[in-house]
Amino acid sequence: MNYFKVNNIVGWACFFIATLTYILTLEPTVSFWDCGEFIASALKMQVVHQPGAPLFLMIERFFSIFAMGDNTKVAYFMNVGSAVASGATILFLFWTITALAKKILVKEGEEVSTTNLISIIGSGLVGALAYTYSDSFWFSAVEAEVYALSSLFTAIVFWGILKWEAVANEPRSDRWLLFIAYIMGLSIGIHLLNLLTIPAIAFVYYFKKTKKATSAGIFKTLGVGILILAFVQYGIIQYLVSFGAYFDLFFVNTLGLGFGTGVLFFAILVIGGLVWGIRYSIQHQKRILNLALLSTVLVIFGYTSFAMIIIRAQAKPNLNNSDPDNAFSFLSYLNREQYGDRPLITGPNYNTIPKYHESGYPVIDSGATIYRKGAEKYEVAGIKTKQVYGVTEGFPDSLKRLQRTTLFPRMYSDEPRHVNYYKDLMNLGDQDVPNLFDNIGFFAKYQTGLMYMRYFMWNFAGRQNEDQGQGSLYEG
Repeated sequence: MNYFKVNNIVGWACFFIATLTYILTLEPTVSFWDCGEFIASALKMQVVHQPGAPLFLMIERFFSIFAMGDNTKVAYFMNVGSAVASGATILFLFWTITALAKKILVKEGEEVSTTNLISIIGSGLVGALAYTYSDSFWFSAVEAEVYALSSLFTAIVFWGILKWEAVANEPRSDRWLLFIAYIMGLSIGIHLLNLLTIPAIAFVYYFKKTKKATSAGIFKTLGVGILILAFVQYGIIQYLVSFGAYFDLFFVNTLGLGFGTGVLFFAILVIGGLVWGIRYSIQHQKRILNLALLSTVLVIFGYTSFAMIIIRAQAKPNLNNSDPDNAFSFLSYLNREQYGDRPLITGPNYNTIPKYHESGYPVIDSGATIYRKGAEKYEVAGIKTKQVYGVTEGFPDSLKRLQRTTLFPRMYSDEPRHVNYYKDLMNLGDQDVPNLFDNIGFFAKYQTGLMYMRYFMWNFAGRQNEDQGQGSLYEG
């Protein structure tokens, strides 16, 4: 039997099984969370909450056309879009599993025996169909949310690196890496989760190219993967826009030109630099440099779906979150500044007292200037500030103990309902100051146990009921 023909036929069979399942169990109308915002925004091409999902909106807008002008059917057909995307995810998952199984069972250059064919296709069927009917994936597959389409792009990216791995030693194999870069750029316009595949892709590349894997090589590969992830997340998604915004500030406020001229000039500089770099890499036969620059270009190409947000914000639609119609409001939109910051590595607990001046006022750290679009120039709207924590000299020891920050602060929110829950879950008294071990305990009990393992086990053990709960044995 021809392995490739069977692999394709069974893969498409999984697609039709999954898609039919999701369409038959589809949410008939809007779901009770972000779906309503996404459906309304996709229908009229409006601006959703930060940091936006422009490509998702454009794809769902296509599915809304099948409603034939009947607004009562728009939500249903957008939900169909998620069902089809989820079915396609199962297709690529099947092909990913069979590619890995073939790699394990069949040596390079050998024919696939009937026994191995059954084992490979069987493993793909079990894995793909198990995921098809898992609680988490099925839930997202029947409603118009970004996660169905994000899962599809993630599946395509990892399938792509396995396709590259199969032909890595052949001429023109780098086209698969360029394909991955473009898909990754497009996925930014859906959800940033796709970027988390970058370290995994780096490992596939390393194990294929190295003759003997070493501990040092593995750690270096992990570091390179994280650096590439950081470059895309910060260098392209944020700092590219940030540089453009400050170029625009100079061109508008200093040179007196119109809004957007600085962004246009910066874009010309970036394009010129990339073209020069690609030309240089070709002339001097710098293959890795050429691959890196072309990949960067393709990520940026995919990322340009965000132009839709600025274009539609200019039209002032009814739903226009943050009105990102200029460089600075768009930068704030992308950075999700309205959500504030959370301490990840070190910071205060819920009852930590901030640092004070001798005058009695709290110490405030001033940050970057906030700009907004005026009639003819950018205007100063304020300055970003941050509460400073630390021990205040002159305070009694009873207060100094409440001013110390901690590593890994998980119990940082000072909202009364959160504070009450922290105390209840961790058995903390009113005078207790959580330390590192208390925060690790909260992380293990709440964030890992309740919010992850409970959710994870829904896929394998089921749910006892639909109650959200707060960690009780009788809820969720």
